Amino acid sequence: MSKRAAQAATTLLQLEQQVVACTLCPRLRAYCKHVGRVRKPAFASDEYWARPVPGFGDAQAHLLIVGLAPAAHGANRTGRMFTGDGSDGAGAADFLARALHGCGYASQPHSRQRGDGFELQGAYLTAIARCAPPGNKPLPLEVQRCALWLHRELQLLKNVRVVLALGGLAFAQLLRVLPEHGVQLPRARFGHGVQVQPLGAGPLLIGSYHPSRQNTQTGRLTPDMLADVLRAARLAARA
Repeated sequence: MSKRAAQAATTLLQLEQQVVACTLCPRLRAYCKHVGRVRKPAFASDEYWARPVPGFGDAQAHLLIVGLAPAAHGANRTGRMFTGDGSDGAGAADFLARALHGCGYASQPHSRQRGDGFELQGAYLTAIARCAPPGNKPLPLEVQRCALWLHRELQLLKNVRVVLALGGLAFAQLLRVLPEHGVQLPRARFGHGVQVQPLGAGPLLIGSYHPSRQNTQTGRLTPDMLADVLRAARLAARA
């Protein structure tokens, strides 16, 4: 899939179809398929998506939330961003879903599978890599290749006023991508709650710790901390 093809997409539905068909990163495609064949015991009876995962949410969103990549047994299994990464409700998907629901962005406090009634209002979820990477670590070249999808989402989501980066890698990538859309940003260092105001027109960039188990189960990221950045995003979008 070429950058020219991505630019040809005039709707989010067309872009979704192009993302799913992407073959730019053979290592990631092979890994996603391998995970889908081997499977996790808890999901042994599930048919895994095992393809690139498109963004998901409200086409009129004022808030764009950008994560790292699909979880191997989460979005790579379900085919929807931040969905179904744990059967115990303690994964990143449900942690984020509860926060989004509490701040009025989501229809319900859990995100388990496509068609479960989870919908976003005013927000759109995406990631800097669309395929689950080994060790949850995409290579820099893979993130670079995948940037074309984020670029097109930024072009098609006309009402975005705030971009929330979940994690340092997403934050760093947005510092590279947003200036290519004419958004001038000052130098900034990632931190939870950090706000980067553009030097002119463009969306506000906010940083947040990623809602991974590593962060949420150690207390590095609490529900209140995530709610705080979502409330800040809503206030900024209304300003």
